[in-house]
Amino acid sequence: MSDLIEEFRWRGLLQDLTDGAAEHLAAGQRTCYVGFDPTASSLHVGSLLPIMALVHAQRHGHHPIALVGGGTGLIGDPSGKTEERRLLSLENAAANAEAIRAQLQRFLDFGSRNNPARMRDNLDWLGEIRMVDFLRDTGKHFRVNEMLRKESVRRRLQSGDTGISYTEFSYLLLQAYDFLELHRREECTVQLGGSDQWGNITAGIDLIRRVTGVSAHGVVLPLLTTSTGVKLGKTETGTIWLDPTRTSPYRFYQYWINATDDDALRYLRLFTLLEQDEVVRVGEAARAEPAARHAQRAVAEDMTWRVHGEDGLTRARLATRALFGGSLEGLTADEIADIFTDVPWSEVPLGELAGDGTSVVDLLVGARLAGSKSAARRAIEGGGIYVNGRCVEGVDARATAREAIDGRFLVLRKGKKNYALVRLIRGGP
Repeated sequence: MSDLIEEFRWRGLLQDLTDGAAEHLAAGQRTCYVGFDPTASSLHVGSLLPIMALVHAQRHGHHPIALVGGGTGLIGDPSGKTEERRLLSLENAAANAEAIRAQLQRFLDFGSRNNPARMRDNLDWLGEIRMVDFLRDTGKHFRVNEMLRKESVRRRLQSGDTGISYTEFSYLLLQAYDFLELHRREECTVQLGGSDQWGNITAGIDLIRRVTGVSAHGVVLPLLTTSTGVKLGKTETGTIWLDPTRTSPYRFYQYWINATDDDALRYLRLFTLLEQDEVVRVGEAARAEPAARHAQRAVAEDMTWRVHGEDGLTRARLATRALFGGSLEGLTADEIADIFTDVPWSEVPLGELAGDGTSVVDLLVGARLAGSKSAARRAIEGGGIYVNGRCVEGVDARATAREAIDGRFLVLRKGKKNYALVRLIRGGP
């Protein structure tokens, strides 16, 4: 077997591992799993690190299992949380789990002949356990004083008056049982996860050893923040989701494009499958031409294609070009609204653009791209005014409803970077 742990090391994916884990993975084909929490209908950028860990495990010849927590999602993992989670209904957890399955299929090869990926849902066994049996057969292997020392529990006990409920306190037992059950069903011997999962992972390792006598292993990944200390995938406008209905391919693409140089160079190793020599080559190009954003573009292209497919990447490229003066052709009104959400906007009754339309000069003043009609005329005469990407010729030019994108928007541009959005509303004289 090729050395998975060495790959993790150079990519920056390794935070810690149990004794013997590297040797165990190097000695033969193993089954590794990562658990995914279905408390939302989509995974987010922060989920990409454990996903890529499974991707690399499969590329190195191991069997990857993506475990969707349809059962544990009903309880809630206290790790990294300062307050009790809102409990999900069975229906919501099931719907979220199904959505997450579809997203994971973009990364893992489920049709491989030698080591196909598998997806499992822990509700399949947790939903069948009788409480008395669970307490007798599993609970007896855990000591409360040891559980209280686990980081996820200790933090919650120190967080103030809220403390931790018995429901979330029991989560550690359920995740440990997941590892045991996957060992029984799939011969799984390695669990991967974020470093905040160390206590849960080692609990599962101990349970497997006590029940079966077999040695299992854990490998944990770092909890990433950007160079500015912000949690990966968080922005001023919220979370960056993998679901295109929650974060558009354009916004997803822009998240990577806007990364700092240092972050982008890290992301090349963490989130792409580029080999070392290619990462070095892109890094050298990025340092030689920082304005070209070579590293950012490499990550944005790779991740957008992987998450949103070829069509999503194409539309993200079109939208990005439009933002920098490119053609608006082929973009929908919804995409226009997404691209230009942060630019000044004005509203014009649709009726005003009927027939011969309305003066472009008036639109520029109304949209605050010109301080006066005379300033608007000078800008037009200088050849620096565009409507929907078309250069305006002549101060008497008019815009009509026929030009509006999907009958909803006109995009005004002054020079290369100054935009305004005109929203057409029903009504008018």
